[in-house]
Amino acid sequence: MYRKLLSYSSLLIMLTLLMAGSIGCTTTADQKVAASSEPATERYFLFDTIVSLRVYDERMTSQHFDEVGALLDRIDQRMNRQLADSEIDRINQAAGKSEVSVSEETFKVVETAIDYAAASGGHFEPTVGPLVDLWGIGGEHPAVPEEGELDAAMKRMNYKDVFLNPASHAILLKKEGMSLDLGAIAKGYAADVIADYLQQQDFHSAIIDLGGNILAMGSKPDGSPWKIGIQDPGEKRGQHLGTLEVVNKTIVTSGVYERFFKADGKVYHHILSPFNGYPVDNDLLSVTIVTDTSMDADAMSTSVFSLGLTEGRQFVESRDDAEAIFVTTDHQIHLTSGLTHAFKLTNGDYQLAE
Repeated sequence: MYRKLLSYSSLLIMLTLLMAGSIGCTTTADQKVAASSEPATERYFLFDTIVSLRVYDERMTSQHFDEVGALLDRIDQRMNRQLADSEIDRINQAAGKSEVSVSEETFKVVETAIDYAAASGGHFEPTVGPLVDLWGIGGEHPAVPEEGELDAAMKRMNYKDVFLNPASHAILLKKEGMSLDLGAIAKGYAADVIADYLQQQDFHSAIIDLGGNILAMGSKPDGSPWKIGIQDPGEKRGQHLGTLEVVNKTIVTSGVYERFFKADGKVYHHILSPFNGYPVDNDLLSVTIVTDTSMDADAMSTSVFSLGLTEGRQFVESRDDAEAIFVTTDHQIHLTSGLTHAFKLTNGDYQLAE
């Protein structure tokens, strides 16, 4: 059975729901739904992340929430490498020895991860597992590794050493000691799965939040856009630097504030460079991606953060389905062209770049 949560921590992206005037509002007759200004809400746990689901529809029942939980549990059991005998764990255990056949959805997520690795020139690295384990950021005993340890871990990382067999949905890691880690893409996939389920059940207005991955489904019950607060990377979670108006979009942020530790006065965050083994250091505090599917946004936010402002912006603008917000260490906010009118700066400590 999936794991529900009875408590809820602050979100990486603060959701601002301005519901004034929407009480008693319904959507069009064609949709035949009973929209509600008060959401039906449930919380779960996936990939060490709190998942919050808010559905603005009177027809949402506990059975629906249970079915969502079962979907999340299935994804966790297949793609969480920390779970013994998950599909990803079995692939990692067989590294350098044999290929492992997996479910169609796990194969799809791994295949997408490899595509992003290639498109980003290796800045997105799905075989980062050995490096993640070495640093232990987010665990009980994070530590700065020795250079020799870093070198050894990085020799076991290379997305080009992942062999995919579409005919049998089999995956082989060519070198012993390699380890797939889908932490930078599977949460996004899970958000998309929840959205697909809700649409199939004829729900049209919901917020899906996976610890920094926000999928704003449809619009608010009164038909107006959702207002999403963008996290201030220099403050505690829940403090924001601006708001973004969206309809039926996903918003995913990667930043230095998400998971980190301090050693000898230096802060080490969890976004690790596959090129030198250390946390990425490129004058970025955070990157927020706005696009249509959460799996893409999840992978893109990590890719673009690692690429940095100039190359990352070029990466986003090379696509016609994505926009981005870059926050730099000098408190400048850089927007891609499609967000000029959708983003509103609300924090005087930051300014929009020219």
